[in-house]
Amino acid sequence: MFSIEPIAVVKNNRSEAEDDYWGDIISEIIINKKISEKSLIGIEEFSHLEIIFYFHLADPSEISISSSHPRGIKEFPEVGIFSQRRKARPNLLGTTIVKLLKVEKNILTVEGLDAINGTPVIDIKPVFREFLPREEIIQPTWTFELMKDYWK
Repeated sequence: MFSIEPIAVVKNNRSEAEDDYWGDIISEIIINKKISEKSLIGIEEFSHLEIIFYFHLADPSEISISSSHPRGIKEFPEVGIFSQRRKARPNLLGTTIVKLLKVEKNILTVEGLDAINGTPVIDIKPVFREFLPREEIIQPTWTFELMKDYWK
């Protein structure tokens, strides 16, 4: 076994996990005081960061290790948990690539983080172009309908 401690917390005006309308959310990622501000040296040179966070309000009794219809909508096909981005996942981890807007002391201001106020941040990584897919991303057509309002 192992343990993980949060390195930061999310601060924004979104208090409930909703499935859509994340496009206008600006968040602050407040790095824990026990972590040196030197850990952020050079981060301002990156346009985007990958944020790994913990779905702290997800109900553990709803964790899926099987399959379901995304968002519980029967019109979408039943797919395994590793074929969707549901928050009630085996380890309750989320990851999102965000745009870095500002760095001020121990606070990162970002756009495009789909995590609610108070969400524990597990890790932060800069996005290198070399780690993005080199070929076209292919996904099932149902995902386009599922995500149509996500970033509005």
